[in-house]
Amino acid sequence: MVEPTRPAGREKRRAPWAPVVAWLVSNLLTWMVARASVSADGSGVAYWSTGGRSRWDSAHYLSIARTGYEMFRCRDRYPDFRDVMCGNVAWFPGYPMAVRAVSATGLSYELSAVVLTEVSLLGMFVVLWRLLGARLTWATGLTLAIGTVFPGGVYLHAAFPVATATLALLVCIAGVRRGSWGVAAAGGFVAAACHPVGAVAVGMLLAGAFFAWRGDTWPVRFAKAGSSAALAGCGVLWAKWLMWQATGHWDAYEIIQESSYGQGGLHQPFEEMGKAYRFPFRDWYTPEGPLPPLVEHALEAHRTQLWLNTAFAVLVLVTAAALLVRDRRLDAGQWAALVLTEAVFLVPFLAGAEMSWYRNHAQMFVGLVLVARASRWVQVPLLACCALQYALLGAMFFSGVLV
Repeated sequence: MVEPTRPAGREKRRAPWAPVVAWLVSNLLTWMVARASVSADGSGVAYWSTGGRSRWDSAHYLSIARTGYEMFRCRDRYPDFRDVMCGNVAWFPGYPMAVRAVSATGLSYELSAVVLTEVSLLGMFVVLWRLLGARLTWATGLTLAIGTVFPGGVYLHAAFPVATATLALLVCIAGVRRGSWGVAAAGGFVAAACHPVGAVAVGMLLAGAFFAWRGDTWPVRFAKAGSSAALAGCGVLWAKWLMWQATGHWDAYEIIQESSYGQGGLHQPFEEMGKAYRFPFRDWYTPEGPLPPLVEHALEAHRTQLWLNTAFAVLVLVTAAALLVRDRRLDAGQWAALVLTEAVFLVPFLAGAEMSWYRNHAQMFVGLVLVARASRWVQVPLLACCALQYALLGAMFFSGVLV
C-alpha cells in the first residue's frame, strides 16, 4: 500500500517544468472530452470559449462580480414563479470579487472568470509539486498524472470557485507544513471566502494544535492554532458581512438555502449519499437529437463518480494509517491533507448537496499529498479509473446535464 523509502543516494531529477506540463495535459484532455461530447449535428459549445466553461451557478458568480449581492421574493419580479426567495446570496464572494479584480485589466467578466480559474489550476499543480518535494520520481509523476484527471476535475476548468478554493487549501497545507501560521491562515481565509466547503480549513487549523508547530510549547501551539483558525474563519464572516450590507439580513445565506433549495441544518450523511446516487439526471435533462457515444454512456456517470470519490477518501485514510504503522508518524502537511480530504468528502452530504457534491468533492485534490506515498500498484489502477471517470463526468458537463 505504501511506497517504500528510496535509498538516500539515489538521485532524483529536478523538473521545474512538471507542474506546467500537468496543467497543459489537463487542458488537452479536457478539450478532447469536450470534442467527443459534441452532438452529431455539430451543436454544442467550444471548450476554448467562455460559454463552454459556464454552467448554471456560473451566472450567479458573475452577477456578484458585476453588481454585488441581492435577495428578493421571486413573485415580486416573476408573478408566475413559485413563492420562494430569489437572488445570489447562496454563493460566496471570494471568487466573484477576484473576478472583479481581474476584470479591472479590461477583460470581460466572463473571460476574467476563465483566466482566474486556469491560473488557479496552474497554481494548484505548482503548490502540489512543492509539497511533493519538487523532484521527479515515479511516485510524484504518477501523482501529477492523477491530478490531471482528478475526480470532478472538469470543474477545475469551469467558471466556478473550485480551483481557487482548492489552491487556497493547498496553500493552507503548505503553511502548516512550514510552520507558518500566517500563510496557513491566509490560505484558510481564501478557501472559506470562496466556498462553504472551504470552511473545513477552520476545523483543520484548530486541530493543528495536536500535529503542527511541534517545536513550540503547548500554549504556543494552541495560540497559533486558534489564531490561524480565527483568521481563516473571517472568510465566512466577510461573506456574511457583504450579504448583510446588500440585503439587511445577516442570515441571508441561510434564508435562501432553506426557502429555495430546502437546505439547512445537518443531514443524515448516508441518506444524502443515497439521494445523490439516485438523482435522475438522465430524466431531468437529456440533450435532444442523436447523442455522441461518450454522452450516451455518461448520463448516469454521477453514480460511478460517487463510488470513485468514496474509494479515494478511503484510500487516503488507509495510506495515512499505513504510514503511521510503518513510520509511526505523519508530518504536519500529511495530517492537514488527511483532515481536509475526509472533511471535504463528508461536508456536502452533511449539508444535503445532492446536486453539487461531485464538484465540491474536486477539492479532495489535496489528498494527493498522501496518495503520492502509496504504492505504484495502487497509483496506476487509480490513474486508470480516474481517467475513465473523468471522460464520463466531463461528457455529462459538456452536454449540459450537470449543473
